[in-house]
Amino acid sequence: MPKKNFTSGNPTTKSDFFVEFVPANSGGINIDIQSKTKVLHLSKLESTSQKSLTDLKIKHGKLSVFDNGGQYFVLQARIEAVIKAAHPGTINESLPLFNKHVHYKSARDRFRRSRLYLPGNQAKLMLNAGIHKPDAVILDLEDSVTPSEKDAARLIVRNALMTLDFFGAERMVRINQGKLGLKDLEAIVPHNVHLILVPKVENAKQLKAVDDKIQNIRKDCGRKEPVYLMPILESAKGILNSLEIAKASKNNVAIAIGLEDYTADIGVQRTNQGRESLFARSQVVNAARSAGIQAIDTVFSDVGDDEGLRSSVQEAKELGFDGKGCIHPRQIRPIHEEFAPTISEIEKAKKVVLAFDEAETKGLGVVSLGSKMIDPPVVKRALHTVELAISTKLLNKNWKKN
Repeated sequence: MPKKNFTSGNPTTKSDFFVEFVPANSGGINIDIQSKTKVLHLSKLESTSQKSLTDLKIKHGKLSVFDNGGQYFVLQARIEAVIKAAHPGTINESLPLFNKHVHYKSARDRFRRSRLYLPGNQAKLMLNAGIHKPDAVILDLEDSVTPSEKDAARLIVRNALMTLDFFGAERMVRINQGKLGLKDLEAIVPHNVHLILVPKVENAKQLKAVDDKIQNIRKDCGRKEPVYLMPILESAKGILNSLEIAKASKNNVAIAIGLEDYTADIGVQRTNQGRESLFARSQVVNAARSAGIQAIDTVFSDVGDDEGLRSSVQEAKELGFDGKGCIHPRQIRPIHEEFAPTISEIEKAKKVVLAFDEAETKGLGVVSLGSKMIDPPVVKRALHTVELAISTKLLNKNWKKN
């Protein structure tokens, strides 16, 4: 009977690896490496391959590696993927050396104006993602990854979280649905993720199941930092249950809407005018505000239409959204510019903040501006506007002293 081989990757994909493993019961390990840069990288490729096999407790079999210019952490992930396909009972991992310089914390109320989607099996797109200064990067394990690549993508994302510097961007991962999503959590929660995007949530029970799984993993691995949640509502049922979903977990920091699936679910075409989704988007904003979390708008899918993108962001801002998804780095700057406060908004916010500071200094229980009393939500919104203006360099952080 011929021996079965297990593969990961595509031999024609650049900046990646194609890995093949043929298991055996004896004969030791045979490693064959094909690379156009053997002179420079053969030693490292061999040692990385051997380390992965040792970590995974593999003593026999043939490993073939075809190097197309990938990162070493990707090689480790693809080797682990083929080994676990060949030996499904394998529970060991082959982890890259953790880069302590990529470890930084997130916060519940940080800006999430832009979230850049990156396919979880394409590390080449992750390498320089942080240079474009998105508020967050989304390492995607769901729609952008084909079924045959799901297992490898999970491991590539895990290794990327441990290795890559995203220059302060919040590290998000969009998991798969159902049992596959719970498996994603086991791989990534222990390893430097800030926030989990949960796709196609339709009720609070679904989100609680994800949150419970995360808390169990945190307990098992000793993780102290929280893992935030952002459910994505993509169906009529999810929209109608938006408030219960928004309030389902104390770890929720935002809810997002996905209009491609939503419009398909209600049987209409998505348009740039957005009349078909006005109810749903308004529902998401109101649910988010009621729960005290952020509302995040859908992506704008035409990368070449800058004017259309700006118009879409302006509408999102008017509706009350705090951010928008990105499918290309060129969308980040327009989104940040359109979400930035106007000069009149900044001046009004400054007056409110100064009045608030004066009231605090005098020990007053109420804040007033002229003859008008200022409610706490107004003060909170003004503080947010000032912070946003500072972050976009429209206001000097020392403005009170000027």
